[in-house]
Amino acid sequence: MSAHIIDGKAVAARLRARIATQVTDFVTAAGRAPGLAVVLVGEDPASAVYVRSKGKATREAGMESIEHRLAADIGQAELLALIDTLNADPAVDGILVQLPLPEGIDEQAVITRIDPDKDVDGFHPVNVGRLATGLDGFVPCTPAGCVMLLKETIGDLTGLDAVVIGRSNIVGKPMAALLIAESCTVTVAHSRTRDLAGVVARADIVVAAVGRPEMVRGEWIKPGATVIDVGINRTEAGLVGDVDFAGAMSVAAAVTPVPGGVGPMTIACLLRNTLISAHRRAGIAFDERAA
Repeated sequence: MSAHIIDGKAVAARLRARIATQVTDFVTAAGRAPGLAVVLVGEDPASAVYVRSKGKATREAGMESIEHRLAADIGQAELLALIDTLNADPAVDGILVQLPLPEGIDEQAVITRIDPDKDVDGFHPVNVGRLATGLDGFVPCTPAGCVMLLKETIGDLTGLDAVVIGRSNIVGKPMAALLIAESCTVTVAHSRTRDLAGVVARADIVVAAVGRPEMVRGEWIKPGATVIDVGINRTEAGLVGDVDFAGAMSVAAAVTPVPGGVGPMTIACLLRNTLISAHRRAGIAFDERAA
């Protein structure tokens, strides 16, 4: 038996094509394109790559890409002032501050300064609360993409046992909330969970987001499970996920590869959140089923 490889690139490409179509309709209705502002502080190489990728994808979708590249030694007050300016700018529908920020800048203070209705990353405490209580808000892009991949692969998730390995605010916690909303039975595990192998072995769905190379072994996985690997770890052998891919392929029903699985979905969902924000701010109905 060899698992189905979940092609995140293909799913993301289809989503981005649907978004581009809706952007065209929005421009006709609103007389302007949706605008995404991305703020990069410093010269972190990985962050610079992400920002370039996001800018390219934004422009390809027909949206306005507004980039602010700031020196690493910028003061926190100056950064917060820029966010205030973007909050007030009617051409900006989404604001994303690329993390991590340099030492000396309080990340939570920066995230909290962003208008929750322009927080297309879904990190503001208001949006976290909206997700936890089942209200409409912006959902963090990586967990949103994971759910899309699961539904594309499995269909209805109702009643399935899901294990989320990792408890970060960016992936683990919102992932658990989204799976609960899909009527899964959810366990949140982490690197300090007792008998992690036993916990994973019960799961129909495994979402690994713990940040440790190939920590989740193939022999832990329940035969026929679906495995979503969020991890991206640089090793001497190249990029690997949090899951032993070869081992998982021999027992699971479906597995995301690293790279080419979750990553493309993250950017596609960022564009989707920006499009949703633009519709809300313009008072134009957004067709959830179309994107």
